[in-house]
This record gives sequence, C-alpha cells and structure tokens, in this order.
Amino acid sequence: MTKRQAETDTRPDPDALLALAGRGDRGRLTIFLGAAPGVGKTYAMLSRARRLHRDGQDILIGFAETHGRRETAELLEGLDVLPRKQIDYHGRAIEEFDIDAALARKPRILVVDELAHTNAPESRHPKRHQDVEELLDAGIDVWTAVNVQHLESLSDVVSQISGVVVREIVPDSVLNDADDVILIDLPPAELIERLQQGKVYMPDNAKRALDKFFRLGNLTALREMALRRTADRVDDQMIDYLQQNAIEGTWRTAERLIVCIAADPSSEIAIRAAGRLAQSLNAPWTALFVERPDRSIPPSNLRFLDENFRLAERLGAGTRRLAGADFVDTILKFARKEHATQIVIGGAHQRRRFWRRSLLDEMIHAAEGISVHVIDVRQAAPRPPAPKAPVRWRPVLKEVGTALLAVAGASFVGLSLSAVLPLPNVSLLYLLAVVVAAIREGYRSAFLAAVLSALAYNFSFIQPLGTLDIASPHEVFAFGVFIAAAIAAGGIASRVREQRAVAIERARVTEALYDLSSKLSAASRSDDVVWAAATQLNSLLKRQVVFYLPNEAGPTLAASWPPDDVPEVIDTTAARWAFEKKEPAGAGTGTLPSSRYQFRPLQSPAGIVGVCGYRFDTLPLDSTEQRIFEATIHQVAVAIDRAELSRTTMDQAAKLAGDRFRSALLSSISHDLKTPLATITGAVSSLKEFGERMSADSRRDLLTSVEEEAERLTRFVGNLLDMTKIEAGTLEAKAEWIDVREVVHQAVARAEKYFPEAKIETSLAQDLPLIRGDSVLLGQVLFNLIDNAIKYGGDTPVSVYAKRDGGQVVLSVTDLGKGIPEKDLELIFEKFHRGGRKSDGRRAGTGLGLAIARGFVEAMGGTIRATSPALRKRGTRLALRLPVPEQAAVEDSST
Repeated sequence: MTKRQAETDTRPDPDALLALAGRGDRGRLTIFLGAAPGVGKTYAMLSRARRLHRDGQDILIGFAETHGRRETAELLEGLDVLPRKQIDYHGRAIEEFDIDAALARKPRILVVDELAHTNAPESRHPKRHQDVEELLDAGIDVWTAVNVQHLESLSDVVSQISGVVVREIVPDSVLNDADDVILIDLPPAELIERLQQGKVYMPDNAKRALDKFFRLGNLTALREMALRRTADRVDDQMIDYLQQNAIEGTWRTAERLIVCIAADPSSEIAIRAAGRLAQSLNAPWTALFVERPDRSIPPSNLRFLDENFRLAERLGAGTRRLAGADFVDTILKFARKEHATQIVIGGAHQRRRFWRRSLLDEMIHAAEGISVHVIDVRQAAPRPPAPKAPVRWRPVLKEVGTALLAVAGASFVGLSLSAVLPLPNVSLLYLLAVVVAAIREGYRSAFLAAVLSALAYNFSFIQPLGTLDIASPHEVFAFGVFIAAAIAAGGIASRVREQRAVAIERARVTEALYDLSSKLSAASRSDDVVWAAATQLNSLLKRQVVFYLPNEAGPTLAASWPPDDVPEVIDTTAARWAFEKKEPAGAGTGTLPSSRYQFRPLQSPAGIVGVCGYRFDTLPLDSTEQRIFEATIHQVAVAIDRAELSRTTMDQAAKLAGDRFRSALLSSISHDLKTPLATITGAVSSLKEFGERMSADSRRDLLTSVEEEAERLTRFVGNLLDMTKIEAGTLEAKAEWIDVREVVHQAVARAEKYFPEAKIETSLAQDLPLIRGDSVLLGQVLFNLIDNAIKYGGDTPVSVYAKRDGGQVVLSVTDLGKGIPEKDLELIFEKFHRGGRKSDGRRAGTGLGLAIARGFVEAMGGTIRATSPALRKRGTRLALRLPVPEQAAVEDSST
C-alpha cells in the first residue's frame, strides 16, 4: 500500500463530516424519554433547569405541563416562565405555547414540554415537534419530553399490546436527530404505586388507567422499548463518532456481522448460519460478495449469486457487492469501515500451499480484533449437474491452428536465419510464438504453443539435432527454464488479453451510459425517457425491454423495444405486483416465475415511478449486465421524477398565470363596470325622482353624464371583445389603402371630444405615403395611445408625430409625464398591466389599451415599442412602425 493510499484509508468518513458540518448554528435538541406517563420526565427536566438557572444560565420555560402535581409545580417557582398564548376555539379559550414570543426572547435554552402535543387549529404549526424544529433552526437549544409510545414506528405495537390507540405521534427522525437522549426510567411496580397514591392522575382517572393502560405487562413492555430505543440511539452516536474521527476497527459495544458469500450453492449454509447468529445477538448483518475486477462471473454461477443475495435479504441482511484483486484485504477494509465485530465465512478443509497461506488462514491471520467464524459447507446439497452443452469444434480448431501456425512460423524463421548466421538465443522466437498465441486465442492456445515450442526447439536446435534427446546437462537446465518461461509468458499474455477485453467492455458500457445520460437529460416527458431507455437497454443487453408507467388504472405499458413483442397478461400482472409491492417479480423470482420477464421497480426519491422488465430467457444477467441494468434504471427513475416535476411545475405555473389573469380580469371588470353603472344608475334615479323639479341645465348635465358613461361602457366592452379576438387568433385586418394623415386627424378629433381639456399637438410630415392596412384598427390604436398619454401625462401637452423613415411610416405619441421605469417598458403591453396612477392619483384604465394596440399593430405587420424618458429627461414616447408597400414607394418616388 502506498503512503497516499494509507492516508486516504485513515481519513474521516466524508458523509459523517458533512452531517456534522451541516449543523451550522442550529440549536441542540435534548429529549427526556420515558416509558410511560408518570415516570418523572417533566420533574427531571425542570430539576435540571433549576440547577442551570442557579449557575447563571439563560434558561426559559416555554411550556411545562404539571398535570396538577404539586411537587412539579413547585419546581417552576423562581424560573423565567413564558406566558402562554390564548387561542379562541369555538368560544373556548385554549392555552398554547407562544412560539413568536419565544423566538423574540431567544434564550440560550428553552424548555418545551409535551413534544407529541397537537396544537390548536389557529396555530402556526399543527404539531409541537414542528415548533421545536423552527426553534432549533433559529439557534435555540431545546429541552423537551416524550413517552416512547408516541414514536411513529412503535405506536402500532403499543396499541396492539395495550389495546389503547395512540393518536398523537412523533416521527422517529426527531429522536434520531436529537443530540442527547436522557432516559427517565422507573420500575413498573413503583409507577403503579405512584398511580395508586394519586401522584400521576386524579383518583377517578387513575382507576381507569389501572384497568387499561397501567398494567404490569404493558408497563414492562414499554420499559423494554424505551431501553432498547435509547440504546439504539446511543449506538448510532458512537458510530458517528468513529466515522467523524476516522477510527477504524471495532469498539465492542454492539455486535455487527458480515457474511462472505460466493456464487455457488454452498454459500446458502453460511448465510443461514450468519442469520441465526445475528438473530441470537440481535445484531445487524451484511452479506458481502467480492469479485475480481478483471474477471466476469459465468452465467451459470450468476443464478446462484442472485439466489444467495435474495436469501440474505429475506433473512434481514443488507447486501453489498465489491470488486477487488485481493479478497482478504477488500473484505477486511469493508469490515473495519463498517465497524464489524464478526466475520462469517464458509469453507471446507483447505491444504496449505508451501508458498502462501490459504484464503481462510490468511483471513484469520489478518483479521486483528475481528472474530472469524468458519462454517463447514461440505454438507451443502450437491450442485445439480449442468446440462451437457454440444462441443463447439470451431473455437477449439482455431486455438490449435493458431498454436501450430505460431510455432511453425518461429521454426521456419529460426531455421532460415540459422543457415545464414549463428543465433545463440533462438529460443526467444519460440517465446514470441507463445505470446502471439496467448494474445490471439487465450491461455489454452498459449499452453499448447509452449509445449509445441519446447518440442520444436529441442528437435531443431538442441544437440543432437533431429531427435528429442538432450546431450549436455546445461542444455537440460536451459530447456527446463525455457518451458517455465514459455508457460509464464503465455499466462501473462493471456491475462493481459482478458484484461484488455474487460477494459474494452467497460469502455463500451461507460460510453453507452454516457449516451443514455445525454438522451435522458434532453427528454422532457416521461414517455420520451422510457423510449430512450428501452432502445438503449435493448442494444446493451440484447434482450427485449419493457417499461410500465402508472396512471389512474395502475401501471400500463409505456415503451417496448423491439415493439413487435407485446407482453402477455401474466407479464402485466407481474409488473403490477412489482409496482405495488416495491419488489422484483416475474421470471427468476418467487413471485409469478412463469412470466417471461423479470420486473424491477423504478425507485426515485419521490417513490416508485414505474417498472422496468427484461426478457429472462432462462438465464439471469451476468455481473456486467447487472451493473448496466441497475445503473440504467436508477438514471431512468431520476429522469422520470425530473420530467414529472417539470410537468407539475409547468402546470402550476400555468394555473398561477390563469389565476392571475382571472383576478386581473375580475378586478378590471368590477372596477370599470361598477363606476359607470353607478353613475348611470344615480343619474337615472335622480331624473326619475326629481326630474320635473330640476332645471333644464341640471337634467341636461345628468343626461350628458349618462351618455358619457354609456360610451365608456361601450369602449370597455369593445376592448374586451378586441382582446378576445386577438387571443383567439381570429382578428382579421383589412388590407386597404390608408391615408395616414386622415387617420391621425380623426383619432385626434375623437380624443378631443372625450378629453376637451387636453392639449394635443400634431406634427405630420408632408411626404407621408399611403400604406396598406385597416383604417379602423389604426385609428383605434392611435386613440388608445393618446388616451394613455392623457391619463398618465398630467396637464402636459400630448404630441402626435408622423414621418417617413425609409421603407416605414413612423407614428409616435409623446407625453411629458413622470415616465416609465426601464424594467416596465415591455410590461406595459401585457394584459391588465396598469403601471402607475393617473395624474389625479387614481388608478386608471383596464390595462387593455396598450395590449390591444400591440395586437392591432402586429396584425397589420408593424411593430410598437415604448421609450422613456422621451424628451428633456422625462415623459414617455410610444412609437409604432408600419411598412410602406413597394407600389406606394414607387409611386411616391416617381412623383
């Protein structure tokens, strides 16, 4: 091992350090855990608080429930107690913990009793443990108390034992994340005595509790749960400490087992023995398989490995699969990293080789501080005989032919060169022949070439020539060295050949996975994801691949490649089972094995998102194919999750946009309909009630206001209809010749009629050409622009300009008001956007005028934009550009 590797192996666990660093300024959580009510959790917590308060610590009692116990209430005297928050619920005042006051006070330590409490409906959080989380995030240390029956993982067990349904629960993660867990323990007999003395509940409640919950058997079981749960939490803290401080080896505070398995049926005995041992020790255990990185597992053995892993999982073990050239070193590194105390390994009697120890001997010798259990697996059921495969003569003939040709070639070259010049090292040619055979066809061809080379070398180059006899003793030694060197060179070359094949295969797999990752990252829909994955997996595994995705009716076929082979009913049933039970199903499993496919659930952080299946074809995937398949379905699950999240986000964005649109529409309609309708109603009511007694001028004023407001309503309804046409794409602009000057004069005259006090100036170029468009739409656009300028420009004059700019006619409307911020210059053309207030301070308009103007202009082939400031660092200019037809340009130039 190099120095760098040694330093790497002794570094702290990165995940443990990240978990430690992730705390930041978060407060510390201390939980006082009890087996049952009345054991003294609150009393112990307040007693400890009084000691710290006497020492000058900043400690605040946020909420403490005394349950009417005098000795507990006395502990609150002299401590800072936070006033409770009064919440009115259906006419009844409820006292709750005031989290806002606690955050404002921000003590160093805060005591919050009753962790499993459910808050009143008007509270910020529904559960008190969520209040505690917010306090911890604010950097406040929190002390709290809870009974073991309120833990979520134990509540059903407690209900089954005691017959009492536990309704208030706390997630186990709260206890797991606690910095300190203090067990408050009391023997069941003493607790029952306290209950009978009225120190836990009032007499009536105490009698009912003794008859139901507070029975000796129940309390004993609860006490065991509390002790075990606390021990588990302390054990987790010890592991965190070992990993954070890079302490390897074992601290025998708790047992952890590893069973080493192989790809053969004999490992079943070792697995079952390890399971029994782990159960007797109540210890976690892991089934470990180590494979050589340069070798692949034969398909015939892969089935046994899969069965061994499934057996270990059924018995409650975790499973791990590692690669390493040195089995003993790999196993022990993993054991020390996981802080295992015992290793179980199966093996029969192995004779010790004279140059090194056997695997079992090496394991026992190197496993310092770890117990090694050797299980005799010789009584394992004999392996069923494999069916005899037909002999494939072509590869055999190829291997033999390669060896013969290589040796013959070396002999020919050696004899030819020896006839011309003396060759003292002709044996190197035969070594070369062995290496060539090894590289071309593997070890068997190399071994045959080594034997043939030895015979040819002896026959052709060792005295006496032409025979297999050896005359000189030193030639015998040289001949022996040659044979050993040839066999060794052939073995090394064949190993290099195998490693090259493995490297090429891994490069192919890596390239395929990269290609798949690129395709998945580009897929935006779940259907695109599964089709890309199906085609890629089919090309890698050479098997039929199917994907099922969930819908309202359950998982349905979403992709199949090749698409001509449709899964049968039993295949779909197996896929549904894998989806619902979250476990493999189909061929090669214990569930619906008659299916042609083996199905695996697609597990993402959000849950099961689908099912992937492949044709089993009587043989499982080999080790390489298994890694490809597992890596692929993991990527597919994440990609599907991302696609669904993207779709949900887009749906939510569309929904929010629709909600904003409806809100803006209702706001606009309510305002712009209510005001003129109120004016009209008021005027009509006045005329109806006082008409004959009113003067002619008053009646005329009222009728004028009715007329003006009715015209305002007409414009508003017209705007809505125009906007509807634009949105629906049904707006049709005419293509007739328009005199721009005439349209501008008509729009200005219309504006002066509605706004008689406004100052509108016009400046029209003399060379304005005719353009093609819709005069009504263009007039409405100019009126909307002038209307907008008058509303937001104040008492400043509004200027209307028109000129020719190359092949376009430019019309602009300018005011000298406050202007528009640069970030809002595009927003003013959106529907219902009202950027600011009128000159009199009131919000103006419906927010449709400029949106309609843009729609009309674009329908006529033009553009419109806003600039601000326009003149003298103030005001806004709205300019629209309309194209000049070529015919008009030609006529104008000729004139």
